Amino acid sequence: MDILRRNTDYALRLAVHLAGHADDGALSTRVLAQNEEVSYQLACKLMQKLHAAGLVESDMGPKGGFRLSRAPADIAIVEVIEAIQGPLLLNRCVLAGACPRQEDCAVRAKIGELQERMDEYLRSVTLAELAQKSRPADKQGKAKSRGRQK
Repeated sequence: MDILRRNTDYALRLAVHLAGHADDGALSTRVLAQNEEVSYQLACKLMQKLHAAGLVESDMGPKGGFRLSRAPADIAIVEVIEAIQGPLLLNRCVLAGACPRQEDCAVRAKIGELQERMDEYLRSVTLAELAQKSRPADKQGKAKSRGRQK
């Protein structure tokens, strides 16, 4: 079983693409879908969810499209994840009141610690960090250096 659903992965890729082009203005859903290899119809649905969550803004018209609503460094990936699939839970037992044995369960205590670490990590990773690692210029630089070795 995947913890991150396929649609969440696609939404993260779309959001990271927007982060990498934050200075370029709005990008159309068609461009996002094509560049991130997501079907256009699915990209439209995912962008609507990100818009409803307040993570992206949209402009209508021929030059319209989507852009992040905040700086990429101010958007944690957990926000994108929760906008698409809700909170990531390792087990229902970490929810308050979900289990009558919560107070004295050793398993729940350890799962709770892991949940806290995962939540903390997901709050610490930003779209800016991911965009920095996938910049097109970096890929071009690698291609150029491979070309010189021939």
